[in-house]
Amino acid sequence: MNQRKDTYRAALQRGPDAAVPRPVKVAQLYTRYVRVTIELDTGLPRDLMRWVESPVSALGRAGAAALRPLRSAP
Repeated sequence: MNQRKDTYRAALQRGPDAAVPRPVKVAQLYTRYVRVTIELDTGLPRDLMRWVESPVSALGRAGAAALRPLRSAP
């Protein structure tokens, strides 16, 4: 129990892992009346692939399983 408390306290003192700023790409557009700044997170494609990979592969396996009996039918 004490080890768990110590681990928890150490984690609280470390702070969140998200405190490190992620690299961003900045695109700026200036016109006479409008100023627009767009910041793109460079880690977004990697995060998006991590979130989407599992559901897409599950759909692919389900589709393959559904089509398997159709292929074997005469």
